[in-house]
Formats: sequence, C-alpha cells, structure tokens
Amino acid sequence: MKSTVALPTPAINHGIEGSFLEKVREISRLFFRSSVEEKKKCLRADDDIEGYGNDMVLSNQQTLDWTDRLYLTVLPKHQQRLQFWPQIPCHFREVLDEYGSKIELINEVVLKALARSLNLEENCFLNQYGTKSSMNARFNYYPPCQWPDKVLGVKPHADGSAITVLLQDKEVEGLQFLKDDKWIGVPIVRDALTINVGDQMEIMSNGIFKSTVHRVLVNSKNERMTVAMFCMPQTEKDIGPVDELISDETPRLYKNVTFTADFFFKNYQQGRRAIDACKI
Repeated sequence: MKSTVALPTPAINHGIEGSFLEKVREISRLFFRSSVEEKKKCLRADDDIEGYGNDMVLSNQQTLDWTDRLYLTVLPKHQQRLQFWPQIPCHFREVLDEYGSKIELINEVVLKALARSLNLEENCFLNQYGTKSSMNARFNYYPPCQWPDKVLGVKPHADGSAITVLLQDKEVEGLQFLKDDKWIGVPIVRDALTINVGDQMEIMSNGIFKSTVHRVLVNSKNERMTVAMFCMPQTEKDIGPVDELISDETPRLYKNVTFTADFFFKNYQQGRRAIDACKI
C-alpha cells in the first residue's frame, strides 16, 4: 500500500461554533497580555515542559524558537496540573475543559475515517489509545520580530501526536509545511481547524500516513497567536503498526514504542526526528 503524506488540512463543518472558537482565542489573548507577574505564576520548572515559558534549552547548539508558549495537560483530567493553569482570565479552565471535550470528539471521528480509508475496522487506531485518550494544549504567542528572514517561530519538525488540531490566528498567517522540498503556506480559513497527522499515526499506520514536517514563520509587524491540541494514546501504553497492515509485501517498519512527550522533546530540541528512533 502506497505511503501518503497527510498534509495539514483546514477542516470546516466540524461542529464547533465560531463563537466558541473566539472564546478559545480570547483566553489565549488575555493570558499572554496579562502582566509578567501573572504569567510567572504559571512558570514551568527548568526540567519540565509543562507550564509557561519557552522550551527547555538542552545544549549550546540548540536553535531557539521565537515564541512564548503555555503547555498544559488537558486529558485525562486526573493528570491535569492545575498549578500551571492561569487564573486570569477567570474562565480559562472552563473554556479549555469544554474545548478539550469537543476536540476529543473530532479526534475520534478523524481516526475512524483514517481507518476506513484503509479498509480497516474503524476502531483499530482508537483501540491503541487505551480506555482514555491523552491530550495536551499548547497556546502559542509569536511576538513581532525585526529579523523575520533570520528567525523562526518554530523550527522545522513533525508532531509527536497521533493527530494535532490547530486553531490558527484569525488574520496573520505563518504555518508552512514541507512538500517536495518546498515550503508551502497553510491558508487561514474562517472558523476552520487545521488538522495534521503526527508521528504516532505514522507508526500505527505502518508508514502509510506520513507525519508532516512543518515550521512557523514570524512577522515583522504583527503578533500571532494559535492554539494546538495534541491528541495521542495514553503515555503509558505501547503503540505499534496495526497487524492487518503487515504482510510479506508490506513488512513492519516500526517497533512497538511508548511515545512520551519527554522522548519527543529531547529529540526535537537536538534537531532530530523522534520517529527515526522507532524504526526497525
């Protein structure tokens, strides 16, 4: 079966009202525009990815991203670390919890559709999730930069998720994906959610769906804010290629792995792709 590069796709008719998407943008905007003192209440520890601040610096050779971000566990709820959740705005938790529930439904629909497209039982990818899925939110703020041709908001990478659902900025573009060695911009579509396949789907599909390498540009005049929701199997559960996709003609390409956020970030910050360590 031929491999497919699953390019970032703006999805409409996803069932989430535009007015609610504006609430998600609002809590992001109010947080990033709050005082330094307020944001510091959510500050991540030096050795932790969760919380407010830029990503960990693991080496002197690391390329830094031009971004502020707030990284939070949304699902399962018992793993939420509420000490990192903003108190301003006061409705932040309510909105993010509701948004997470809505994205969980979209994740289920997308994974079933991907399975059916391969003539597989529709729950075959979901069955690898365990009893509860895992979901992380990343609120991104890209301030204006006077060197937009020399700096990236996020360096080239592929996501470590099964799928990622991105709420783009309403006005300022910046997301690009790599296709045939060329960078192509992802357009802004009103009230759309941009859906992207990640490394874990590439593993579960035995390489049929390829995770997309992408990057984020910065703007010399305008700030940009986005919200990414990373949907994935439980972090303590192994994933691997679906048995029905392995044959003499299509041998297994990936080991069974436990694909954790720490594993992904350590590879990402060193300029490597985490999925390469999963290949047989």
